[in-house]
Amino acid sequence: MSKQKLLITGGAGFIGGNFVHYMVDKYSDYDVVNLDLLTYAGDLTKHRQIEDKENYRFVQADIADREAIFALFEQEKFDYVVHFAAESHVDRSITDPAVFVRTNVMGTQVLLDASRKIGLTKFLHVSTDEVYGELDFDPSVFFTEETPLQPNSPYSASKASSDLLVRAYYETYGLPMNITRCSNNYGPYHFPEKLIPLTISKVLNEQKVPVYGDGKNIRDWLHVYDHCAAIDLVLHEGVSGEVYNVGGHNERTNLEVVKTIIHTLDKSEDLIKFVADRLGHDKRYAIDPTKLEKLGWKPTYTFETGIAQTIQWYTANAAWWEQILSGEYRK
Repeated sequence: MSKQKLLITGGAGFIGGNFVHYMVDKYSDYDVVNLDLLTYAGDLTKHRQIEDKENYRFVQADIADREAIFALFEQEKFDYVVHFAAESHVDRSITDPAVFVRTNVMGTQVLLDASRKIGLTKFLHVSTDEVYGELDFDPSVFFTEETPLQPNSPYSASKASSDLLVRAYYETYGLPMNITRCSNNYGPYHFPEKLIPLTISKVLNEQKVPVYGDGKNIRDWLHVYDHCAAIDLVLHEGVSGEVYNVGGHNERTNLEVVKTIIHTLDKSEDLIKFVADRLGHDKRYAIDPTKLEKLGWKPTYTFETGIAQTIQWYTANAAWWEQILSGEYRK
């Protein structure tokens, strides 16, 4: 029996990288191809322990390069595509929106065209809760799969656009697909420009931790391992054409997250430095994952257990994030 072929785009990034590990370790009968352009946020050092496995291979390519992507799909005849590859840092999207449109919208369209040409069992598009816009501080209100898309940053607008393209390819061409929309992820191998790894690295180095505005913006935190399990379930059990929200029911203000890390590492809150709020900063995100839970998923990490594990991992793996901060990983 021939092996199933799985393409994971953006597998040198944070969530995609953890999902590569998850699939390579769990499914020996899947050939896993990790496709990544290796932009500034792409790091292959996280895959050293699996790079010699028979069921894993890395390909460097740009998802917006139609010729390269079509050639790869024609050669490999993938059964599944799990699409993570995206520019994802909101601050960078405010500075340079064009890069986000090219990668997140045009790149997704190239992948969809290539998938349609060869025929697929499933195209799974990994999106974000940020496409829904923002919620107020009413704790009884959550994003559901029926919430209208109202993105507020160039990043979330580009992701919403790619979501709509994926939906259109299902409706127009019958391409089997699912879309997952997740809340904020955290865990091992998170690029240290994002809140949790940035805070951990700053606190360990006794440096000031920047907090936007008053720090009261609320996010729903999801451990990346729980997210990987959710994607695996949707890939194999999700009803084609459906959207599934993935959330951890772990709402915290940004200031609470920073203080938790500082206290866990036994440091002083004097390290906190409030800075000017960023443009279009959404007040609150919170996801209702009931639909996914009915499919059979439950998060295994509370925020308390997850953040403790994450802080421990960053403390034990300082060599990894130090080479990211120094730029050594680019070599």
